[in-house]
Amino acid sequence: MKHKTGQTLTLCLLTCLGCTTVDPPADLSPLTNVDADDLRKKLDDELEYTFGRRLDLKQQATWQILHGALAYQREFEVIDAESETVSAVDYLLAGGAMSGWDIELVPSRIRPNPGIRALLDPGSKAGQGHQDQWFAVLAQCDLAPEQTIKVYGETVTMADFVFQVQQDVPRNLGREYSWTLIGLTTYLPTDAEWTGSDGGQWSIERLMEIELEQDLNRSACGGTHRLIGITMALNRHLAQGGELTGVWKQADDKIQESIAQAKRLQNRADGSFSIHYFDRPGMSADLAQDLGSTGHVLEFLALAMTKEQLSEPWVQHSVTHLCELFHRTREIGLECGALYHAAHGLVLYRQRVFGARSWKP
Repeated sequence: MKHKTGQTLTLCLLTCLGCTTVDPPADLSPLTNVDADDLRKKLDDELEYTFGRRLDLKQQATWQILHGALAYQREFEVIDAESETVSAVDYLLAGGAMSGWDIELVPSRIRPNPGIRALLDPGSKAGQGHQDQWFAVLAQCDLAPEQTIKVYGETVTMADFVFQVQQDVPRNLGREYSWTLIGLTTYLPTDAEWTGSDGGQWSIERLMEIELEQDLNRSACGGTHRLIGITMALNRHLAQGGELTGVWKQADDKIQESIAQAKRLQNRADGSFSIHYFDRPGMSADLAQDLGSTGHVLEFLALAMTKEQLSEPWVQHSVTHLCELFHRTREIGLECGALYHAAHGLVLYRQRVFGARSWKP
């Protein structure tokens, strides 16, 4: 595997074949299973190559870098100010400076330690774009509650981050709790209840209710982030012995409906998912747009479906298509959100179907 030294990713979505949106051609021929060994090799080849794309602290910001960490977790590496290759997550935990890593310590009246709050900077493509996005990414990096974090010379922990997120749920005026659910259900049982900074009673179930009320088609990335948060919370609820009743039954219904809709709207000609996500059919000659929609939908499916379901031909064909898309764009600078959400989808698929592995050489 050959990589260009210091290869970086640009902020621009590079359109490879134009921006034309077309109606998907009808293709009702039956799909056949893909050879499992061939599929695993394609996954490993493309994920190894993508791991080797290097971001540089002098050129990229937290928004790009933590998307990489979402896919590859603590193994994801960046080039620091001294031109050394370091773990991006470990660098942040040790108090390293990074453009867009805007964190503040919040004094508490009910506990000795301050809380940690990540500030929003939506649309900047440098700072946090969604409420609790950084918290959720770090939570998915398998950090223990006792994991220390250096902030302005003070040592705090992930538990302090959890506490502040709980306190701040009333501040989420956009009512987007996708990332909040991902992070909180990593550290709290799904029957957790607490008092927020508004004095109101909050719970994981209340956050789920709010998420389930939202319109997927009017949500970021076609509603995939909401579905991922709902799915991860439900998976943890069931793993803790919870039952499919009340809001959890509603969540399962939403997930199953969305799986069926993704399959219904899939472009059978090439295996890609609709560029309109769960709303209506559509495909595009723009490879970057294809990468974004197919990658985000696969990311959801890899969390929501069983190993047996993920081995069905229609899902295998979407994975094959995404691997081919990665291969065709190897030498192209890609927008990091689309690239690394797609990589995360492939990593999750690889874990669920073939088992986990390290991506470091």
